[in-house]
Amino acid sequence: MITRRGVSAIQWLALCSALAACTAQSPDPRVEQFARLPDWRGIWVPEGQVAGVSGFSQASPPLVGGDAPWTDAASAKGVAAFQSQGTRKATGWGYPLMMDCSAPLQFMITPEETLIVNMYRDVRHVYTDGRSHTPEDERWVTTWGDSVGRWEGDMLVIDTVSVTDPQKFFFLAPPLSEQAHYTERLRKVGPDRIDSEITIEDPVALTAPWVTKVTYVRQPGLDRLLHDDFVNDRSEVKGDTFTIAPPKQ
Repeated sequence: MITRRGVSAIQWLALCSALAACTAQSPDPRVEQFARLPDWRGIWVPEGQVAGVSGFSQASPPLVGGDAPWTDAASAKGVAAFQSQGTRKATGWGYPLMMDCSAPLQFMITPEETLIVNMYRDVRHVYTDGRSHTPEDERWVTTWGDSVGRWEGDMLVIDTVSVTDPQKFFFLAPPLSEQAHYTERLRKVGPDRIDSEITIEDPVALTAPWVTKVTYVRQPGLDRLLHDDFVNDRSEVKGDTFTIAPPKQ
């Protein structure tokens, strides 16, 4: 039988079969890349830091650095900042404090980049497409630094440099210098837990590498990341769970 376009039914079926075979043999490579990535969906908070959404936790965050090998000058700087109570930076927490505070985090993972976002709209871009850091003569220090990463199996390794002195903004931030070099190793170790080990090297503020750990726990009471603009905040904490307070009457 010949179709109206001059192609027999047998020829048409053969063509469709060939196209299907080509499609099956040549899938979009990003589909396979996505399939190899871990599932970190959800909203996460450092374990032990679930004491307040809009302020500092009652616990002592590991990144404050009470046990870090500070130089005398850095230690004095930290004491002075604590006594002065610092200045709140309304645009966000900055790095590294955003990774160890009571503000919830969300991880958005693609083969080329992982975004780490918190409720105060802090955003870290972690490039995992094989690129290096921006050349030193083309980059400058910023609140979140310059981050590149790589996947070692299901572990995300992040290398961060060029971070603005966090003590300019928070009295509880560690007194690190702008020469600090940060290496984070994050791995999901359970359905609701992500472990992170952070190694910080700083020739100005530290006498030796400082290694500390943070564990993130998934928050069952949140199904989306609520962004706080410091006005009409209805988020609150009951026990270890974030909830939404009823509207004010």
